[in-house]
Amino acid sequence: MNSTSAAGDWEELVTTALLGTDRRTPSWCAPGQDAPVALLDAAAVETVRRRAGLRPARAAQRPEPAVSDTRPALPVAAARRLVMLLTDRPGTGGGGRRGTSPDLMELLPQWLAAANARGFGAPVQVLPALLDAARGRTDLRPAALEFAGPRALWLARLNPDWRFALRATPGGGTALPDLDDPGQVRQLWQEGLFAERVALLAAIRAQRPTVARELLVSTWAAERAEDRLMFLDSLRTGLTAEDEPFLEQALADRSRNVRATAAELLSALPDSALAARMAVRATACVAVDRTSGEPGLVVEAPHECDSSMERDGVVAKAPAGRGERSWWLGQLVEATPLGTWERRLGGRTPREIVALAVADDWRSELHAAWCRAAVRQRNAEWSRALLGSPSAPEAGGPGAVSLAERAKLLSTLGGGERAEWVAGFIAAQGLSEAFQLLGVCAVPWAAPLGRAVVDALNIARDAGSYPWSFSGVMGLAERCLDPAEASRLDGLLAVPDESEDAAPGAGGYWAEAFQRLVTTLRLRAAMARELEGS
Repeated sequence: MNSTSAAGDWEELVTTALLGTDRRTPSWCAPGQDAPVALLDAAAVETVRRRAGLRPARAAQRPEPAVSDTRPALPVAAARRLVMLLTDRPGTGGGGRRGTSPDLMELLPQWLAAANARGFGAPVQVLPALLDAARGRTDLRPAALEFAGPRALWLARLNPDWRFALRATPGGGTALPDLDDPGQVRQLWQEGLFAERVALLAAIRAQRPTVARELLVSTWAAERAEDRLMFLDSLRTGLTAEDEPFLEQALADRSRNVRATAAELLSALPDSALAARMAVRATACVAVDRTSGEPGLVVEAPHECDSSMERDGVVAKAPAGRGERSWWLGQLVEATPLGTWERRLGGRTPREIVALAVADDWRSELHAAWCRAAVRQRNAEWSRALLGSPSAPEAGGPGAVSLAERAKLLSTLGGGERAEWVAGFIAAQGLSEAFQLLGVCAVPWAAPLGRAVVDALNIARDAGSYPWSFSGVMGLAERCLDPAEASRLDGLLAVPDESEDAAPGAGGYWAEAFQRLVTTLRLRAAMARELEGS
């Protein structure tokens, strides 16, 4: 084959390869069974020719070396375990999978949290796999990037697939100036990129709240609305009464979102002027009814949303399907300091106030607003009153109006009290409605909560249903149950005798599910020992 025919048009070679030599034979090649070989030979020669014809590009500048990571190295066994967690993925995720093998990727967040708590640094050889895992799971990114350390940012600048690490790091990983040098701080604040300025403001706010606020005030009038909103959000950290004058000024901002955020922050300060104004409006709408034999509450919702209410953060336009008056009332009550009601309603305790009857079907609206206020103000006493007994049904007095709100109220309580309440809920009402509540409990679950979950799963198994009806709870148990509970589950590993009304094969599926749970718990225990170096 001469060089001219071998160096034929590249597009012709590609087209012939796609169509096949039976349908299109090159002009320089005889048809027949040797045509495919001749085509591939010609393509190989042409590939070499094309590569040889490339002009060498100017050498790129060599990257600066990555900064060193001074954190202690992982114990050898823990490093091996990390490789397994990143590469061995036998399960497809979720508690509904078949088989008894643990889902290792679901254990990776817990492993990373434990490694970060002990201050270990990531082995350099696992950084690519760790960044790939974090790329596919946003929930994994904070812990993965903390564990990966500064070298992850160095790699992210070299690989576009890992650029999320730069976006997830305040300031894109840019080193902040010495906070004791006002000149450097001022220069970066005035000349830096937006991400760098956000990182700078957050860092100063965490250490010197007053300095951060003064820095923000110095350029506030010249900032874009979307930037003002992001900067204002930084004041949540270390919010104090000293921030009130600035936030009061922000209530007159030309951006509605900025005004709403300023009002929310002010309402979290129980002694602020805005909180007092909201209390006056709200208490004018709610009073004790003394006309009947049993005391109760009467509600007269606002008839209009005036300009002063809007300035204080009340949104005038109600969402679709929501009445305007109830919408305005909810916002007023939510922003009112909860201590106001105890003084306004005859010195009653929160539990006594929540137990009062409410006239004209205003009870759900009023209680829902109190729930939001208790969560915003982190008021545990009101949360307990609104939660009521764990045996109370959803929307049943005096509990919150929904499981979602109960979950938020539980987040204001201490870990032990939270676990005890959820354990009582499961004992009284089973697992079918407990998933949201379990999600706010501290890990590993306290012993009473763990026992309640296991007992409820055992009851569900005896009822003859399939285990995937409880796949969400089973998946949580694998990640959250105390590994010390594994020995209590040994009696559940055998396939039980099936009753006549049981679902076909359910006993075998339950045995698999419990075997997977036990195996996962023992694996978690081994992971903890490895990180301790024992």
